[in-house]
Amino acid sequence: MKQEIEGLRESFRSDLAKAREERELEATRVKYLGRKGLLTLILKKISDLPLDQKKEIGSLANSLKKEITALLNKKKKDLESLKVSNLQKEAIDITAPGSKFPLGHLHPVTQVFDDIIEIFKRLGFSVAEGPEVESDWYNFQALNFPKDHPARDTQDTLFVSEEIVLRTQTSPVQIRYMEENKPPIRVVAPGRTYRRDSDVTHTPMFHQLEGLAVSTDIRFSDLKGTLEYFVHEFFGSERKLRFRPHFFPFTEPSAEVDISCGICNSKGCRVCKFSGWIEVLGAGMVHPQVLKNGGIDPKVYRGFAFGLGIERLAMLKYNIDDLRLFFENDLRFLKQF
Repeated sequence: MKQEIEGLRESFRSDLAKAREERELEATRVKYLGRKGLLTLILKKISDLPLDQKKEIGSLANSLKKEITALLNKKKKDLESLKVSNLQKEAIDITAPGSKFPLGHLHPVTQVFDDIIEIFKRLGFSVAEGPEVESDWYNFQALNFPKDHPARDTQDTLFVSEEIVLRTQTSPVQIRYMEENKPPIRVVAPGRTYRRDSDVTHTPMFHQLEGLAVSTDIRFSDLKGTLEYFVHEFFGSERKLRFRPHFFPFTEPSAEVDISCGICNSKGCRVCKFSGWIEVLGAGMVHPQVLKNGGIDPKVYRGFAFGLGIERLAMLKYNIDDLRLFFENDLRFLKQF
């Protein structure tokens, strides 16, 4: 039995060395000191030994039990210390400043869109949207474009079929809105538009915002005041405006609106073609036939409308000389905004 006790000592030390976790250490304890443990079974057998062997074997067995218990306790403390040390290494200081990651931001066209809409909201305008694939009626006929108008030419318009086009302006939204809403009306219609054009100042897809106001007592002076407020809010109070007579099928009278050049302060430069003025939008009083096409009686109501290109205003505000930069997704350009 002496050899059995010595073999048990060696076996325990081997198992103890393999125990790397608390659950493994507990399994080792149960294996040797549990109710059916290897050392427990030896202790139970001592009572059956002859009297002269009981004292010696009992002493050896109890000595091994103390040794095993001491080693188990020491290993348990070592494992607990290691666990605490690992936790300290993995601990996160929640008071430390976090890691900064580069954040994206709104595209400059989107920023300008939001700025413009916010300005018109302050004037009481709501926002309306409509389909980008339009019928010939809403895109041309209802807006007073005759069948032989140049804008209908396939060199300018992207036709889906003979009667269906990609809208060339957001003005169709105005007709749809008038059909569904009774005056007074005050609405802006932002969105994507499409034309066959591509150079430094034109792209096949671009963004526009149309404005419409309809009531019984609207005058050209209301249009002028609205656009003056918008220009001063968007470009700054130092900008001047001028209205030049023009022609649009859907407005009468019609005007193009210029603002003083911010590059040269109206002294004349390449951007303003040395005139001191830059054209920014078209506007006018809604043609009576257009009101009628929208289901509104032109004998009772009058209205004004205006349209502006978002990219063009962004170019003027940020002094950008090539419209295509907005769509090339060059981060060196976009990060400036």
